[in-house]
Amino acid sequence: GFMGFASSNELSAEAASRVVKRAVELAEAAALAGGEPYRLDDEPYTSGRYETPVKVDPFSVPIEEKINLLVKVDGVLAKKPQIRLRVGRLWADRYNKVFMNTLGAVQEQVITHVGGGYTAYAFSDSGEMQTRSWPAPHGGNAGSAGWEFIEEHDFLGNAERVAEEAVALLSAPPAPEGEMDLVIGTHQMVLQLHESIGHALELDRVLGYEASYAGTSFATIEKLGNFKYGSPLLNVVADTTTPGGLGTYGSDDERTSARREYLIREGILVNYLSSRDTAPVIGKRSTAAARASSWNRLPIVRMVNVNMEPGDTSVEELIAMVDDGLYVDSNRSWSIDQRRLNFQFGTEIGYRIRKGKLAEMVKNPVYWGITPEFWRSLAAVANDWKLWGIPNCGKGEPGQSMHVGHGTATSLFRKVRVGTVKK
Repeated sequence: GFMGFASSNELSAEAASRVVKRAVELAEAAALAGGEPYRLDDEPYTSGRYETPVKVDPFSVPIEEKINLLVKVDGVLAKKPQIRLRVGRLWADRYNKVFMNTLGAVQEQVITHVGGGYTAYAFSDSGEMQTRSWPAPHGGNAGSAGWEFIEEHDFLGNAERVAEEAVALLSAPPAPEGEMDLVIGTHQMVLQLHESIGHALELDRVLGYEASYAGTSFATIEKLGNFKYGSPLLNVVADTTTPGGLGTYGSDDERTSARREYLIREGILVNYLSSRDTAPVIGKRSTAAARASSWNRLPIVRMVNVNMEPGDTSVEELIAMVDDGLYVDSNRSWSIDQRRLNFQFGTEIGYRIRKGKLAEMVKNPVYWGITPEFWRSLAAVANDWKLWGIPNCGKGEPGQSMHVGHGTATSLFRKVRVGTVKK
């Protein structure tokens, strides 16, 4: 009833025998410490094959073409003398996985991820710095797809606007301070969802397995099925079938088949991200969220595609619901405590909303709150749902970096505390 993990990158019968012996020794040692034995859910293991749908193989695109795209973008950004630093990035990964177990299951997977983006850094004569990015900050956007994903984001076509906005921010007024209605764009909603819902609902974290490193969670298991996490407009799913998502695959690293499960339904906490060994603790089946970053890492509970379902309101109609407020998007900074309760976020850009219309640009906006209070203030969700990828989510000891996905839509929150970054 106890677990031992061992691994090797030496593919030989001798290495396999050595690894199995070591894993058994560790399991026996774990049993000496006592405690609750592991219980695995009883979902049958099946066999199959999964491959990411790819239109244009990113590894078939000449490196010269990729470099040329970044150079052209850089040339457009460099036309603005205030933009003294430009950073661009393109990348592609391909994972060839084979899962086999002693119950006869065999799963083959070929997973392709691509991503990229760029950031323009504008400086004033006084030393102030402002940034604008495309398609998103922190390295751009990423998806489970081929080179067509990069082409769809039109890097070159957006470069001039990005440069102009970066320079305009230098002379923009600071964001307002106080309590007001807040409209959050789709990219910033990604970080809000990721930090205050995704991490908070990882069941191993909830159970205390991550307490010494990543932290715990305020969303403890006695809240399951009865806790009002947000307003009735809040619907969040864990979906490993989302087309194009970084958390999309045929099965997780425990061979649990891909699926779609509600985590929050009409504002109520109804499930957690889980694995075969954590799900039985709450009497549920795994949400297929056990993932390992490499052959030498134990699969642990990770985010997959954690998506917020869209509403039926246009962005224009949503903004028209605000008489005096603030619109923010494109994450710049984040901070949240180890229980995922108190948070503060900053964004690259903001706009005042006056009488239902976007007005002047403002710089250095920040907002903060307490997770359940914030999500309960959700007043409207737009229909502009967009899928984003985060290729660097960290967790675990030893550390694991994971690719995860989030689908979000522009959302309106009432009476949020906002402010500005001060020198």
